[in-house]
Amino acid sequence: MSSSLISDGILNFAIQYSTYTGCITFSFGVIASYINNILIYLFGFCCFFGTIKFVRLCRYSQRLSLFIVTIQNARNELISFSLMFSIVYMAFVCLFYLLFVSKLESCSSLLASAQMLFEMTLMKFNAYEISGAAAFLGPFCFSLFIFIVVFICMSMFLTIIADNFRCARKNINNDKQEIFPFMLERFQHWIGWTKATEEDDYEARDVVMRSEYFHPIERFPERIDELLDVINRIYMTQKMEISKMDEIDI
Repeated sequence: MSSSLISDGILNFAIQYSTYTGCITFSFGVIASYINNILIYLFGFCCFFGTIKFVRLCRYSQRLSLFIVTIQNARNELISFSLMFSIVYMAFVCLFYLLFVSKLESCSSLLASAQMLFEMTLMKFNAYEISGAAAFLGPFCFSLFIFIVVFICMSMFLTIIADNFRCARKNINNDKQEIFPFMLERFQHWIGWTKATEEDDYEARDVVMRSEYFHPIERFPERIDELLDVINRIYMTQKMEISKMDEIDI
C-alpha cells in the first residue's frame, strides 16, 4: 500500500507540474514505476523473511528442528561459501558473455549469460549449440564450468550441510522432540478424534499411582523431626521428675 501511495503521489505531482508548465522535462511516470517496482521487491523480501520466522513455531517437530539447528550451525560457513561461490560464478558469467556475446543468443547480455549458466548447473544445456559457437573454447569453457562449479562447489556445499546436520543430530534435545507428538496425541483424544487404547489407560493409571506414591526417603525429614520432638519431651519429663525427687529429699 505504501508503494502505491508513493507512486500515486509522484504521478499527481507530474500531472500538476504539466498543468502549470505545459510540458514535462523528464518522465515522471517512469520514475514512479521504477520506485514502485523497488518498493514491491522490498515488500516481497520482507514477506519472505517474515514468513520464514514462522518456522520457529514448529521447532518442536523433530525434522524442522533439525533443519533450523543445521542452518544455524552452518550460518558462518554458508556465508563464506556464498561469497566465494558468487565470485566464481560472476567470473564464469563474464567469461561466457565476452566469448559468446556475438555467437549465442543466450549470451547476449550478462543477465542472459547468468541464466544460461544456472540452467547448466541444473544440467539443462544444448551441447551442440555451445560446440557450434566455438570448436575449442565452447567445450573447454563448458567442461571447466562443470568441473569447478558443479563438482567442486556443489560438493563443498553438500559437505557443509552434511557435517552440520550430523552435529545437530548428535546435540539435539530428545526431550523437546517428545513434546509435539504428546501435545498432538492429547489434542486428538480431547476432540474425540482417536480413542484411548489399553496402553493409554494403563499409562494414565500409572501416572495417578505415581502421583499418590511417596518414597520413604521423602518423609525422612519429617520422621527425624518427630523423633527429636519425642526425645525432647522424654528429656524434659525426666528432668522434671529428678527436680521433684530432689525437692522431696530436701
